[in-house]
Amino acid sequence: MAADSPIVLFDSGVGGLTVLGAMRKLLPQAPVIYAADMAGLPYGAKSEAEVAARVAGLLGRIAERYDPRLICIACNTASTIALGMVRDVLETPIVGTVPAIKPAAAMTETGVIGLLGTEATVRQRYVDDLERKFAADCTLLRYGANNLVALGEAKLRGEAVDVDDVARAASGLVLQEDGERLDTVILACTHFPLLEPELREAFGSGVRFVHGADGIARRIASLTEGQDFSRSAPDFAVATGELADFERLAPAFAEYGIADLRAF
Repeated sequence: MAADSPIVLFDSGVGGLTVLGAMRKLLPQAPVIYAADMAGLPYGAKSEAEVAARVAGLLGRIAERYDPRLICIACNTASTIALGMVRDVLETPIVGTVPAIKPAAAMTETGVIGLLGTEATVRQRYVDDLERKFAADCTLLRYGANNLVALGEAKLRGEAVDVDDVARAASGLVLQEDGERLDTVILACTHFPLLEPELREAFGSGVRFVHGADGIARRIASLTEGQDFSRSAPDFAVATGELADFERLAPAFAEYGIADLRAF
């Protein structure tokens, strides 16, 4: 494998930057291509069939065009729906992003944990399996907060985000039975950690938040252990849709060391 063979981080939008930030701490020399399906955003409101078809098709083209050493699907919705399918059809190693139910169950003191994701993520059988395996003794409250995706994207564009808007988008989690006993919330969408300061203010000091970025970074580091890394060119990002719209996010990508934005 060439030392400049990249790691691809794929997301429906820019939430995967939270994974990139965690990965860069462990693998600062790894060449990266960030791929965003901006034309397909948001995935959370799409059917399972739509998401599976888009993700499989795009990742097939990405693997063919860039010959990556590894692809990370830095999106909970895409992972819970399409991870198995993509692994079946691509030879490239694939790392998925799944809700951090196991660590949340270990952290809770009240036994009530919340899963804040997109509508598509929270209804998946994959989540049922994780709950049964790791949180059988807990009460898991689920809520699909699709509007948080748009708020996270807006924050990255430099727009002001109102805490009240964040609180409204997530309020369905605490309004459920046992919601008053909630003490741990899983941010099951890579966009949501972008809003963690606002979510902390909205939920109050008695609630802790957990997400999977650090765990995903450790998994990528483990799978690439012993491999040589070098950059023959600066990292870059590609996106479906209009390049002009993607370029509005240039300041956000610049914070992660990516200045070159391209159309896919």
